[in-house]
Amino acid sequence: MEPVTPAAKTAGTTQGTGTAQGTGTAGTANTTGTARAAETAGAAGAAGTEEGARARSVPGTPVKAALFDLDGTLINSERRSMAMWSMLLDRHGVSHDEAVLRAFMGRRGRDVLAERADLFPGREIEDLIVEVLSFKDHPGLPDIVPVPGAAELIHAVAAHGSPIAVVTSAGRDWAEERLTRIGVRDLLDTLVSALDVTVGKPDPEGFLLAASRLSVDPADCVVFEDSIAGIAAAKAAGMACVGIATTHAGTELAAADLVVADLTGVAWPPST
Repeated sequence: MEPVTPAAKTAGTTQGTGTAQGTGTAGTANTTGTARAAETAGAAGAAGTEEGARARSVPGTPVKAALFDLDGTLINSERRSMAMWSMLLDRHGVSHDEAVLRAFMGRRGRDVLAERADLFPGREIEDLIVEVLSFKDHPGLPDIVPVPGAAELIHAVAAHGSPIAVVTSAGRDWAEERLTRIGVRDLLDTLVSALDVTVGKPDPEGFLLAASRLSVDPADCVVFEDSIAGIAAAKAAGMACVGIATTHAGTELAAADLVVADLTGVAWPPST
């Protein structure tokens, strides 16, 4: 996810927000290390999902709407985001480990920077966001690919006539581009991006806003999320949640109602 630039904010468009749309170290060593750490988390996530979770339906009450996160849920982009944040930290000589980088997962970058003002004392958040965005075309950043089964599931939800929303910590420009690339943008009923809310995940505001726009009770929504912050937001909104173990170990997503390795075999409509 890309942070929102001041210019984009002034223009009323969100250029991105949560995890920086990829963040890697200014050199190559940390980029490689971050990518390997993310790969390890992804592998552990797959191993941590319930055996036989594929081809299962979402448990719970009747569901009317599907709400999807974007980065890490529909597209594998978190490795890129972590690489970009790592680059920013390295450029400023800030010592960091995997725990510092993982704090950005699934969240608006500006929220994390505000909470961790100690990382960049005396620096303006907007300036840092502009700087991390400058790394988006850095050579060697991890590729962005669709999460297996993502587009197929959204098509299945749309074919069933259920409302669909994407609720992302990234900006609108980034979300629009990536959703178009995987061929699902025209199937969405609404898109909630970073600057549509005053508080990002784990606050439930984004999911509640999406439910309101869809005219659906939160209890009738199921959320698909890969991050701990996103799952916490979904549950705080009173929604069922499927955890996607692409960026975290399945055991870390225990707050979700169901954990799967990816979106292949997830049935729609959910079982009742």
